[in-house]
Formats: sequence, C-alpha cells, structure tokens
Amino acid sequence: MKKLIKYISVFSAAACLTASSAFAGNEDRAGQSGANELLINPWARTAGWGGCNIALVRGVEALSLNVAGMGHNKGTEITFAQTDWMRGSDISISAFGIAQKVGESGSMGLSVTSMRFGDIDRTTENQPDGGLGTFSPQFLTIGFSYAKEFSNSIYGGLSVRMISESINDVKSQGVVVDAGIQYITGFNEAKDNLKFGIALRNVGTPMKFDGEGLSFRNDNATSNINVLQQQRAERFEMPSLVAIGVSYDILIKEDHRITPAASFTSNSFIRDQIGIGAEYGFKKLFMVRAGYTFDKKDKNAIVDDEISALIGLSAGVSVQVPLGKSGKTFGIDYGYRATETFDGTHTFGARFNL
Repeated sequence: MKKLIKYISVFSAAACLTASSAFAGNEDRAGQSGANELLINPWARTAGWGGCNIALVRGVEALSLNVAGMGHNKGTEITFAQTDWMRGSDISISAFGIAQKVGESGSMGLSVTSMRFGDIDRTTENQPDGGLGTFSPQFLTIGFSYAKEFSNSIYGGLSVRMISESINDVKSQGVVVDAGIQYITGFNEAKDNLKFGIALRNVGTPMKFDGEGLSFRNDNATSNINVLQQQRAERFEMPSLVAIGVSYDILIKEDHRITPAASFTSNSFIRDQIGIGAEYGFKKLFMVRAGYTFDKKDKNAIVDDEISALIGLSAGVSVQVPLGKSGKTFGIDYGYRATETFDGTHTFGARFNL
C-alpha cells in the first residue's frame, strides 16, 4: 500500500510539472480552441463551489469535474440539473446523469448535457433583415465513465465524452478523454478529513466543421456557368486542462462540519485559474457553500481586463431529506455564479440516491 501511495504521489507531481509547461495558461491563445462548452459545469452543487471542490466532489457531479469522485458511489444516484446560463443571453443547459455501483468497488456512469441557444433569425446577403424563418444550434455532450475504489484512500476514474455541435446544414463532432485521482488521508480517528484530487480533462483530437452550409454557388454571368464551391473550415483544438485541489473537513461536535477547499487549474488556451471556497454542513440534511475563482494574470500581459466568464463569486445551497428508513435520499440543489456581463448564472438540480 505504501508503494502504491508513493506511485500515486509521483504521478501527481509529474502531472503538475507537465501542466506548468505543456498546459500553461496562455491568454494570447484565447479563442483558438473549440468545444468550450466542455469548460462549463452544468451541476448545481459544484457550481456553488465555483468548481474548486476537485478533491471532494462525489457521485454524478464528479463526471464533469474529477471522475474519480464517482468511485465513492454506494448504490444508484440519479441527478437532473437545469442552468440559466448568463441570464439574459437566452442560453440554457440541461443535464442528466446516472451513476451505478458495479461489483464490490467499481461504479459506472452516464451523463448527457444539452446546450440550447434559442431561435435565431435566418439571414442571407440578399435578405440581411431576416424573414426566412429561424434556426437553433444544438450542442450535445454524452459521457461514459468508470471509477474504482482501489483502497480506502485511493480512488481513480476515466471518462470518454462525445461532443456534437450542429445546425441543420453544418456540424462538427469529436471525442475527449478525462482521467482523475482522489487521495484521502487525515489526522483524526477516521483518517479521512484531508483530501487531494487531480484531474486531466478534455484531451482529444481536433474537431472540424463540415456540411452543405459551407458551400455556395458562384454564378458567372459571362460564361453562364453555375459552379458549386466548398469552403474549407479550419480545425480547432480541445480546451485541455489539468486541475489539482485540496480540502479539509473541520468537524464541530457531531452534527456540524466546515470544509474549506482550494484548487488550481492550468488551462491550455486561457489564463490559469485559482479557486477557493468553503462549505458548512449540518449532518447530511443541509449544506451552504460559497467560492471565488480568479484568473492568474500574466505580469507582461498587454490587456489587464478579465477574459473569462468563468470567474468571480459563486454560492449555493443544498437540502437533502431521507426517503424512509432504507437510507435512500432526495436532494434539491441551487448554485449561483456571478458574471461581469448579464445577470449571473443560475443552476437548479435534483438528486435521488437509491
């Protein structure tokens, strides 16, 4: 066991060193990646943390943050979430996830996230004011995950996610892989109040748009020849990142708990980010949390303005009630993230633990 822990520590250190070089945040590359919906957390509890709960995230919500957390699952968990993304932008996100324990120490998970942008007027060069009907872009992400409890202290997991972005005549598809590890130790009798986590996310091949929408007819009045021409779309990279986190449970008597947490995210295409947060919990019935995420700015940056919407204050609350004496529970979650523009992001969620 000591050797295994040693190997995990060495792997984590190596991943952190890799992140500082290969994945170092670079704001000069902002806007050069695609599929940036992969950076959006669609779940309510982790939204309230601001995503800094990498070390302690559990169940279905771990599928979008650190898949290793799904390894803590003891039965069946079903979660729904609805997000009003940047209220006023008419963008909504629906998410569904299920995690099922398999065997003695494994768990399998499925997650589906759909992003909708409302109806957009069709326009052309000849009719720039519209009047041709509407269209609606569709962003869909489907993930398949597996996590395992290797010991009482070590959990690991792997996810494969398929991405589809499309309108009626243009589409792009891709695949990314996520991996994560959580390590639990501590100084109390249970030895489980100190937690570490590391996650490698959104590693995949480049995507490219294709379809009839990229073609047009070139009419030559002189030769009376009508030629169909196809435009070439440039490939774009996935928004890969490495995130590490730590948390510590402070137990106050038997029923009260305070958990501070912190995280560091090394992004490939935008600035690196640092997150801090804390949660208060009363038994397992009521929890309230808050966090703050900010960019790690480059001292030599020409522009000092914030360039990411995923920063700032976040807060949330959860209420969980037992369903009889069988250990089954039902929970309702809410998460809020402040945004510099629009009226913030609001996420509502519901959970069943069966």
